[in-house]
Order: sequence, then structure tokens, then C-alpha cells
Amino acid sequence: MTGSRFLDRRTPPHIATLILMAGLSALAMNIFLPSLPGMAAWFDAPYALMQLSVALYLALSAVLQILIGPISDRFGRRKVLLGAISLFLIATVGTLLATDATTFLVFRMAQAVVAAGMVLSRAVVRDMVPDAEAASMIGYVTMGMSIVPMIGPVIGGVLDETFGWQANFALLLGLGLVTLALVWADLGETATIRRVSLMDQIRTYPGLLRSRRFWGYVGCASFTSGSFFAYLGGAPYVGNAVFGLSSSEVGLLFAITAVGYAAGNFVAGRFSVRVGMNRMVLWGTLVCVTGLGALALVTLAGVHSPYVFFGFTLALGIGNGMTLPNANAGMLSIKPELAGTASGLGGAIQIGGGAALAALAGALLTEGATEMPLILLMLASAILALFSILAVIRRARRLGLPT
Repeated sequence: MTGSRFLDRRTPPHIATLILMAGLSALAMNIFLPSLPGMAAWFDAPYALMQLSVALYLALSAVLQILIGPISDRFGRRKVLLGAISLFLIATVGTLLATDATTFLVFRMAQAVVAAGMVLSRAVVRDMVPDAEAASMIGYVTMGMSIVPMIGPVIGGVLDETFGWQANFALLLGLGLVTLALVWADLGETATIRRVSLMDQIRTYPGLLRSRRFWGYVGCASFTSGSFFAYLGGAPYVGNAVFGLSSSEVGLLFAITAVGYAAGNFVAGRFSVRVGMNRMVLWGTLVCVTGLGALALVTLAGVHSPYVFFGFTLALGIGNGMTLPNANAGMLSIKPELAGTASGLGGAIQIGGGAALAALAGALLTEGATEMPLILLMLASAILALFSILAVIRRARRLGLPT
């Protein structure tokens, strides 16, 4: 692979471009979360309906990722990314012009096309470097990316209180324009174009779906991130309705999880090559289960505080940060020639599960509910992630493969 030169679209992209691509996807997911109660009042709609702006967004992201992967393998990463970001900008304008909740939700769902940035940042990494280095580089990309969602809800809460919820989407519009310009100027094509039809690409799915290793890594990534998506779906309600916090206070406390995610990504980037993918995933899932289990016990003991609830999510962030780069690299290693397809299919399953858990979190947190249903849902998902990676490791040992 030719060396990367910044702002030279004849070469692979600079890591800063990959971070911004993935970061825009993450920011679009969470910047407006502190605004959800206020948006419900603005549109005169139930909170459960506005919370669908998270669940429906994730669900459509899952569907789109099934197509984004094979399309990018066929037509290239660059064309798909430029098209996806352009459509995202149009959808963002629609959210700003919406006058009712239904119209807003339609354009909000259309924003999901920006998931291409997250999917293809992983595929580009796999195009550029081999397996062992891929987990490490994905770790660094997602560590840098995590700075964006770390400050996103904080900024979103302040913007909401100062200018109203629309300011969050105006910021997304501006950042989308910057990302489009940078991708156009810096991202050279990294895929080896395969002259096959989209249907031929989709026919490769059974080969991936028959792989137990693929399912193990997908299960681990899905359940680990599922804990986080359940948190995204339920924490705004817990902060506002259970603990009586303002939008800016909820946004500030959201940063705790993102700080943990950045720390976990640093560990993954620094030690994955030395420790190995499977062991790093195992350690990450153990961190999640331990932290959320402790939160459940403390809450059952009668300690109810926003600082306890949000503080323990530091472990959730660290565990996700350690697990996801390695689990994603594991998915992509099954068939390296189909990195885009594997990233899209695995991401679709991962995000689809997240959408279901986010919606379930919203359904569980009815009027008068405490934080406990959300905590138990997050813990159950983390335990399933632990079982998934243990199954991968046990199979590897049985086949005499590295663990």
C-alpha cells in the first residue's frame, strides 16, 4: 500500500480523516440526547416517541450497513463515502426545517446514512494494514473518535439551554460540510475493486454466516455495544426524570462514559498486538461485567445518586473501548478480501441489536420507574458478551489456534 500523504487523494487517507469520518457518525448519534425531553415538549409529543429518534436511527443504520459494505467493495470506499455524507447533509437540513415530530423522525432516520463513515473507517484500516496491526490502528482511530462523543453531549446540553435543540443539528450540518471537504481532498481509494455485481457480493454472506468465529466476534461486539446503546436510550430519562438534572448536567455526566471509552481505546491501541485480540476482548468484557455488576449491587443496597449511576458507567466505557476494536478486527479477519462486506454485515447485526436494546430501555423506563431496570438490562447484555468471547476462545483452543 502506498504511503499516506495528507490532502493527497492519490494516497490512502491520513488517520485524522478516518477519525473525523467515524467521529461524525458518533456525534450524529448522541449530541442531541440531553435535548430529548425538551424536544418532546417542543413537538408536543410523548418522550417515548422522541426516544425513537435513537432507536429508529440505529435500526436504519443496521439496514444500511448491510448494503454499504458490499457496495464499497464493488465501487470503492471513496465514492460511497462522498455520496453518504452528501445525503447526510440534506437530511440534516430536513431536521432543522421540521415542524412536527413525524417529519423530524423521517429526516432523523435519513441521517443514518452517515453510518458509512463508521463502517468504512474500519474497512479502510483493514485495506491498509494486516490483521495484527488492524486491531491496534482501529483502537487509535476509535480513541481519537471518542473525543467527539465525549464532548458532544456536553456541547449539546449547553447549546440546547442557550439556543434550543435546533442548534445541535446546525452544528452537525457545519461539521458535515467540513468532513465532506476533507474526505474529498484526502481520501484516496484503498479498496481493490472487485468487478462483481451487488447480488454476487450479497451471496458471499452465507460464507460469513456459517463461520462460528464470525458469530462469536459479532455476538461479543453486539452485546458489548448493546450495553452502551441501552444506556444511550435510557440515561437521558434517568438523568432528567429520576434525578432531576438539567440538559447541560446530563450532557456533562455523559462525558464520564466517553472518557472511559477513550481510555479503553488507548489500552487497545497500545497493547492489542502484544496481548492478542481474544485476550483483549476478554479483559474488556470482564471490565464491563464487573463495573455494571457493582453498580447493580450498590443500587440494590439503596444508594441512589446521579454521581453513582453515571460514575460507574466509566467501567462501561473502558470495557467497550478495549473490546470493540479487537472484536471488529476479528470480524474483518475471517475473509480479508471481503473486509467491507464483513464490516457492513457485522455492523448491521451490532447496530440492529443496539436499536432493539435502546427501544427496550425506553419501554422499560415508564413514568415512575427508577434507574434499576436500565442497570439490569445493561448488565445482562454485558454478561452475554462475556459468554460470546469465551466461546471463541474455547473453540480456538480446541482447534489448536492462537488465543
